[in-house]
Amino acid sequence: MRRRQQPPLPKRHGLDPARLRLPEDGDWATIRDHLVERLPRVDPARIDALLREGGIVDLDGPIAPDAAYVPGGAVWFHRDLPDETKVPFQIGIVHRDENILVIDKPHFLSTIPRGQHILQTALVRLRRELELPDLVPAHRLDRVTAGLILFIVNPAVRGAYQTMFHKRTVHKEYEAIARFDPELELPRTVISRIIKERQVLRAFEEPGEPNAETHIELLEQRDGLGRYRLRPKTGRTHQLRLHMNSLGIPILGDDFYPDLTDKPVEDFTRPLQLLAAALEFTDPISRQPRRFETARTLQAWHDPEGWAAGPAPGGDQL
Repeated sequence: MRRRQQPPLPKRHGLDPARLRLPEDGDWATIRDHLVERLPRVDPARIDALLREGGIVDLDGPIAPDAAYVPGGAVWFHRDLPDETKVPFQIGIVHRDENILVIDKPHFLSTIPRGQHILQTALVRLRRELELPDLVPAHRLDRVTAGLILFIVNPAVRGAYQTMFHKRTVHKEYEAIARFDPELELPRTVISRIIKERQVLRAFEEPGEPNAETHIELLEQRDGLGRYRLRPKTGRTHQLRLHMNSLGIPILGDDFYPDLTDKPVEDFTRPLQLLAAALEFTDPISRQPRRFETARTLQAWHDPEGWAAGPAPGGDQL
């Protein structure tokens, strides 16, 4: 296996620098000229400033503003970070040992950096706060879903834990709050074909060979609401939300299904009532059975009036 090249710049804010490979063909006179064309969203003045400050480097060190273009080479630099709204909720630590870290993620916090969410993500927060620069997630949760995520602490065992999720040998349990329908026969297994296209916010179901399967059961009901246990066998994008919606009982707080709602990123009210409640597996290193359970609860069930009004900072947890 080819070893990943070590960046010549240290991490910043828990993030590796960006790496750009310089094409073999091209008629740029300088690396600066290539970067201006390659990065059209970056102001050329900002590229010039980074070059003057030594912020763009290759394996030999900082690149001079007039450095000649080198076909097939590579450069590294730290991207400027977007302005982010602070997510005012804490990450719970469920378990930590030399190999893994299991956390209880709050609603509204992305798992990994993406788009406008960089520093306000579980991965970056944990790398910085726990001083674990090599930490990586074995799987992910949607930004709006709360609950358990397993991270890998020790790079030497990374493949063993990630393989569990790829091979679907991890038993996952979720809880959801939705409308109670007395005419809906449960438990049942929902099987369908789910498609998620790039640059399209919502996934959708279509006819064809099934690729998504979820077992759904009602745990209890009161006051027109149901508390449901969801056991996914597969992990398609938005699978649980789509399958609940297909039964006519969309999850409370869902801004995508059945209708797309434009919700500002700084709006922390009415979180999606979906919780990754349990992870169970045979540890690939110790060969011992493991089960982890969330300490969080879903607010629409335990405090319906408070959920409708929106949580206080730190909310949706015990």
